[in-house]
Amino acid sequence: MTLNGDRLFGLFLFVIALAYGWASQQWPEPFGSHEAVGPDTFPMILSVALLLSSIALMFKPEPNSVWPKGKTLLEIGYAIIALIAYAVLLEPLGFILSTLATVTFLAWRMGGSVKMSALIALCAAIGVFLLFNNLLDLPLPLGLLEMS
Repeated sequence: MTLNGDRLFGLFLFVIALAYGWASQQWPEPFGSHEAVGPDTFPMILSVALLLSSIALMFKPEPNSVWPKGKTLLEIGYAIIALIAYAVLLEPLGFILSTLATVTFLAWRMGGSVKMSALIALCAAIGVFLLFNNLLDLPLPLGLLEMS
């Protein structure tokens, strides 16, 4: 088994998945609740999916994988910066506003018009907020939209 970029990236993702899964287990239990679905459920599902994907990448990498260069690498950098900003701004701005800004930016960078990107982002942000907050009863932060 030779060491190539895909295997190194798979190892990196494996470590991230383990750390993310461990961190998801650190959420405190809601008071008086012993439900099967809690604040750690969705992050744990993501952690398992990333763990399985990273294992697949380590043991079956692309034979002729070429890492991106130039403009493609720059676009990936923009996406990473946008997602880091999203994580930082999620609490202060709230889920809806931070998701609106991030999805609009990413859709625009993928070639959509700003107007359509914003419209799709607004629908996605409100839809996902209602799904998690109301149907799954997993509250998301409102941030600036919270009524005092």
